[in-house]
Amino acid sequence: MSTLARRRSTPRLAAWLLAIGTAAAMLLTTALANPASAHGSVVDPASRNYGCWQRWGADHMNPAMATQDPMCWQAFQADPQAMWNWMGLFREGVAGNHQAAIPDGQLCSAGHTQSGQYNSLDTIGAWKTTSISNSFRIQLNDQASHGADYIRVYVTKQGFDALTKPLGWSDLELAGQIGNTPASQWKKEASGVSIQVPANAPGRTGRHIVYTIWQASHLDQSYYLCSDVDFGGGGPTTPPTTTPPTTTPPTTTPPTTTPPTTPPATGGCTATYRPVSSWNGGFQGEIEVTAGSSAIKGWTVTWTWANGQQVSSYWSSTVTTSGSTVTARNVAYNGSLAAGGKTSFGFVASSTGTNTAPTPTCTPTV
Repeated sequence: MSTLARRRSTPRLAAWLLAIGTAAAMLLTTALANPASAHGSVVDPASRNYGCWQRWGADHMNPAMATQDPMCWQAFQADPQAMWNWMGLFREGVAGNHQAAIPDGQLCSAGHTQSGQYNSLDTIGAWKTTSISNSFRIQLNDQASHGADYIRVYVTKQGFDALTKPLGWSDLELAGQIGNTPASQWKKEASGVSIQVPANAPGRTGRHIVYTIWQASHLDQSYYLCSDVDFGGGGPTTPPTTTPPTTTPPTTTPPTTTPPTTPPATGGCTATYRPVSSWNGGFQGEIEVTAGSSAIKGWTVTWTWANGQQVSSYWSSTVTTSGSTVTARNVAYNGSLAAGGKTSFGFVASSTGTNTAPTPTCTPTV
């Protein structure tokens, strides 16, 4: 090849390489900007790959991840698509025979599904945990509005060591479940819908794994999701007297409560109730606590039922009842709030007939 030919080809080669690099950058930008175009995952307590994407998706090349979040670091190094495609961890055609489809030690990758893309999620180690109480709820976001034939929530048995032992089916105990719930009955989100499933794991302390099986309704498509938690938030040590609902919630939307328009007084706090879901004989509620214009060290929320409702399980607070009056106090990890800071706690309660929304009041510890 002549010198002239080589000189003419150099600009074309440079332009070609620039085009390839630009296309790759556009693909990466699209993956980061639109991480959830279909399917779904447990977002609270965050599944392993959703949590990694949430913390590092836009900064995945930061070397600080290697020391600050080493389990996410190894997962990003193995296959970053496992995090950007956090909503795609499923198998098809299992026909409900989950244990036959997924071997022990591969539960978090759904049995090395999707050509092994999620294999790094089976790695044993100190994954970041979410602090929860023994009665808790998982929130599952369904980006494609599939709905569920059922959702089952399992928790590892007390004594299981997630830092040294691969997760197996015999390590799990069922902690909560719901039955068939069409997407039309889930809560609408900016992208898709979400649902919360109450669960109870009495006697658990320290690090554990919450394992969620979501059987989507549109196909025989099963999602298998590992969330790392730390049971350090208190709560009941015995199961609630009522079983988490397995019936389909009603199609009517529960009433909402408008948040207060005026800020709380200095050093004070406010409490706002919101219904989450309801079914025949029971319902789930959530109360948001907001600190006033100065920090508080703790809070106590009280309310009085008007129709004989009874709290059967709760999370992120310590609840006591006296007749129709309920008192909820903060637990260790959510009492201290900065000025204007917020936290929330939830509960499952029974009801018969009329279910008037409570009006909670908040008293701070300063």
